[in-house]
Amino acid sequence: ARTKRFALGFSDDPPIANDIQTILDKLEIILLEIPIEVERGKPAFSAVILCSEEGGKSLVFIGLNTADYFDKQVFAIAHELYHFFTKTGSHLSRQDGQDDDVVEAKANWFAAEFLLPEDVLKRRVFEEFKSYSLETVQIKVLLRFIARLHCTWWLPYRSLVKRLWETKTITEIQYQELYAIDERDLEGEFGRIGRSTQSDVFLKLNTATKTFGSSPRAIETILRNFEDNLIDEDTFVRLLGRFKKSPADYGYEISISQDDMNEMHDFIEGWNHDG
Repeated sequence: ARTKRFALGFSDDPPIANDIQTILDKLEIILLEIPIEVERGKPAFSAVILCSEEGGKSLVFIGLNTADYFDKQVFAIAHELYHFFTKTGSHLSRQDGQDDDVVEAKANWFAAEFLLPEDVLKRRVFEEFKSYSLETVQIKVLLRFIARLHCTWWLPYRSLVKRLWETKTITEIQYQELYAIDERDLEGEFGRIGRSTQSDVFLKLNTATKTFGSSPRAIETILRNFEDNLIDEDTFVRLLGRFKKSPADYGYEISISQDDMNEMHDFIEGWNHDG
């Protein structure tokens, strides 16, 4: 994860979650945002990475479930980057974390380390408490510290708690107590602390955005490829259809199949139901 941060032009110190779209653009990964709610009590997917060939060119898509909280959306993208870098091919991640799966556990570790390197976390702990162990620190103090980390690094609360435990910064008892807290209850203890820490950022991170869209650069790439005759009309229609857009939106009169327009959405929903 550290190597990838440096390769993308980031050192250990700066938070990079706010640059996640820029990172995807650098890697030429197309982001597709689709809100899909939980159905029949089954965990919805968090994100899916799809690799395909279009017009002789390799394309990589990340389908992101924006019905999830924003901080988990950022984490899910970082999680999928692990699968992109390790070339594990098309892959779907669910909201339940799947920590019993070795590959998924590695991807979760990569995401946490990519967004907040361990060395930086330990340094922040020492700067704040003049110790690498927080065994004697009260829960209320820990919650305030976690809220500040949360608003700066955009890592989900539970991921931060787990990181503190994995680095032996907090004890098993502290971990269990912190993990039992409902971090999404805005009127709960952590919710009140978070809103008092950095209200705008905290509320953004703890809101399900439910956006439906795509990377602006991705659409421009598709348009340029069509205009340069690198892809044919069928491919042009199919690619735009994946983003719920049509050639007519950009001044091109080409007939569009509804099946093509729904291809990506149906693929993800079908995988979500069958997986």
